[in-house]
Amino acid sequence: MCSLPVPREPLRRVAVTGGTHGNEMSGVYLARHWLHAPAELQRASFSAVPVLANPAATSGCRRYVDHDLNRTFTSSFLNSRPTPDDPYEVTRARELNQLLGPKASGQAFDFVLDLHNTTANMGTCLIAKSSHEVFAMHLCRHLQLQYPELSCQVFLYQRSGEESYNLDSVAKNGLGLELGPQPQGVLRADIFSRMRTLVATVLDFIELFNQGTAFPAFEMEAYRPVGVVDFPRTEAGHLAGTVHPQLQMFSGEDLLYEGESTVYPVFINEAAYYEKGVAFVQTEKFTFTVPAMPALTPAPSPAS
Repeated sequence: MCSLPVPREPLRRVAVTGGTHGNEMSGVYLARHWLHAPAELQRASFSAVPVLANPAATSGCRRYVDHDLNRTFTSSFLNSRPTPDDPYEVTRARELNQLLGPKASGQAFDFVLDLHNTTANMGTCLIAKSSHEVFAMHLCRHLQLQYPELSCQVFLYQRSGEESYNLDSVAKNGLGLELGPQPQGVLRADIFSRMRTLVATVLDFIELFNQGTAFPAFEMEAYRPVGVVDFPRTEAGHLAGTVHPQLQMFSGEDLLYEGESTVYPVFINEAAYYEKGVAFVQTEKFTFTVPAMPALTPAPSPAS
């Protein structure tokens, strides 16, 4: 398996972003809190920067103003010539790319942790680009070992040949936390507290790496997308059915899965995906080997 290079220097430039979607309230309120009280994000070897990613959407308690910000970090958006008619989120993506990137450059932040909520009952989901992200995979494994009761399933969103588009893709390394179920525009204390604890553990892991901890190779299970399923619809485009154990039509007819391979649905009945024509995302489960992440070589001591 071809993997991306493992960091060989400490991760000093770290950011935690919340409010990428302005109605996902755990990340919104954590980012707001840390902007006023950042001490919680400090570690011995680095201090993470809190960022409220989409202030306009957050102000209106909306997922986005003009365009989904978490689908906007592609070269076509980031590198196109700015115009006065650009959607707000395209302009904001360019600002974040300058702040945290530029994407795919040596000047980019070492790590970005992006905070999300879902209305789907997904528990604690860890979202990364691909299995080639060695540092992110070791971080996921660390979270799974620290919190076995949370399951911490890993979802790898990037399809083969597809350009990464999420906010955390502007950094050299990144991960998304997706916690649910939480309604849009609602703050649940239990999920807020869980997210806060997970962020602290992520930062502790980066500190362990910076201080020279070695991490052995391991086998990991993860889920990757293979397709999406829309709701049954009328000729006018209205829903003709809804998600229940058999994705039932309003008429009472059951629509059953007819594929030959085993698939695992995720983001089931996610409120934000109604507009995208997605009742759920189909994934496949696979197992892969994550190579070891050796300890950093200590910097030479200054000559006496």
